[in-house]
Amino acid sequence: MISANNISLAYGSQVLFKDVNLKFSPEECYGIIGANGAGKSTFLKILSGEIEPDSGEIFITPGQRLSFMRQDHFAFDKYKVLETVIMGYEKLYKVMKEKDALYEKPDFSEEDGIRAAELEGEFSDLGGWEAEAQAAQLLDGLGISTDLHDKLMGDMEDSVKVKVLLAQALFGNPDILLLDEPTNHLDLESITWLENFIENFDNTVIVVSHDRHFLNSVCTQIVDIDYGKATLYVGNYDFWYESSQLAAKQLKDEKKRADEKIAELKSFIQRFASNAAKSKQATSRKKLIDKLTIEDIRPSSRRFPYVGFKMQRELGKNILEVKDLCKTIDGEHVLDHFNLVVNNGDKIAFVGPNQQAKTALFEILAGNSQPDDGTFTWGVTTSLSYFPKDNTSLFKDHVSITDWLMPYAAEKDDTYVRSFLGRMLFSGDEALKDTAVLSGGEKVRVVLAKMMMQEANCMILDEPTSHLDLESITALNDGLIAFRGVLLFNSHDHQFIDTIANRIIEFTPGGIIDKMMPFEDYLHSDQVKAERDAKYGGVKYKLSL
Repeated sequence: MISANNISLAYGSQVLFKDVNLKFSPEECYGIIGANGAGKSTFLKILSGEIEPDSGEIFITPGQRLSFMRQDHFAFDKYKVLETVIMGYEKLYKVMKEKDALYEKPDFSEEDGIRAAELEGEFSDLGGWEAEAQAAQLLDGLGISTDLHDKLMGDMEDSVKVKVLLAQALFGNPDILLLDEPTNHLDLESITWLENFIENFDNTVIVVSHDRHFLNSVCTQIVDIDYGKATLYVGNYDFWYESSQLAAKQLKDEKKRADEKIAELKSFIQRFASNAAKSKQATSRKKLIDKLTIEDIRPSSRRFPYVGFKMQRELGKNILEVKDLCKTIDGEHVLDHFNLVVNNGDKIAFVGPNQQAKTALFEILAGNSQPDDGTFTWGVTTSLSYFPKDNTSLFKDHVSITDWLMPYAAEKDDTYVRSFLGRMLFSGDEALKDTAVLSGGEKVRVVLAKMMMQEANCMILDEPTSHLDLESITALNDGLIAFRGVLLFNSHDHQFIDTIANRIIEFTPGGIIDKMMPFEDYLHSDQVKAERDAKYGGVKYKLSL
């Protein structure tokens, strides 16, 4: 068990935590959520002992081992991949190195022999004889082939290093496992493997992630960091979100009778608690939810932006036709005779490892880039709004957010513009903030405000969830589900794709796969699997978003 007792931390006038008291129990997985800058990663570092709080203490049950996923990709460059994983169990690794050093001594003494015998016993007790096999098993599960296990970390790509550092954290069955954004840079197969690992993990897991599908799969409880407080909620992310929204809605509706409110809340609890328990996490969540009382359902103080897209004009029959589109970038054919017909009602998610192809296509369709060959034709009834992957060029000038948005406003006055900014959580003087100093997440929210003003019936979004916190991702997700126009988009967010898209287009080395189906159906379709095998030419592939 690990607990935080009266933890407080401030940087200057900014208070991150004040008198935080939490207890994390075995066999539970806790998801840490909070707005960007709320202190989620800092809280993990306090739990790990990497950062000292201003006051309070972290208590860990004596004899228990804590493991924290490291973020330094260069710290282990001189070590081999397999050795780096074993280093995650520091005590075992020290014993192993001391034992090996003794046996390598040219003048091995009787005293060395006694010490070696002691180390052999300790090595065996710590599971040393199975260490290499277990480390290799973790690497294999994360898609790192055996031929890389004896290579140096310095020779690995960043995507491989991330997986090795994750394996390092998981190694040796730690009693307490801390994970900070563990799904970053992982392909879908590796994420699924990690979900299964955590579901079968018997000890305490505390994880920070912006991946809602991951949080919903593995978490039994949610810790919401907000305004210096850390509040514990039962259930996964969806349960926290829906229950807090329902409670907030009821608080606003003062005319509603108390017994009606109770009935509605009881119905909500029953609906979640009766979901089939397909994993240990789901079973644990169900037990916790079954014990909830009406008083336990509390509104969160977290503010969610409002994202809603209206269409100024209805779409006709002809939307978009692309014929034999070709584009070469740095000598690579990223688009090679690409063909596409988009129909009214299509919400198309573009997936696959070739990120460059997706961005190149979107830039061409938005009119920001020219194809080497081929044509594309938008229908006469279409109006387009575009969210670029890189928005740097949009914010070059030193102007206020209000002035930046004014050209897109139907009514050219501050009140109208500020109403959109208020929806996107820019209230009061924040609307006068210089666009040149906006954070990544703030820039995304400003671009989304612009797109809401444009009221287009076709939208292209290139990785819109990057830089956003969970609240903004959820709001955007809901807004795009409700949007009645046509969407072309890509994202690294599994749940985002699955809840929005009704058509999947995957870029493969052998051409595209185009299927009219939701993402989960696409992932589990035998027909799609056969087609993907053929398109990848028999080479083992990992589906990336």
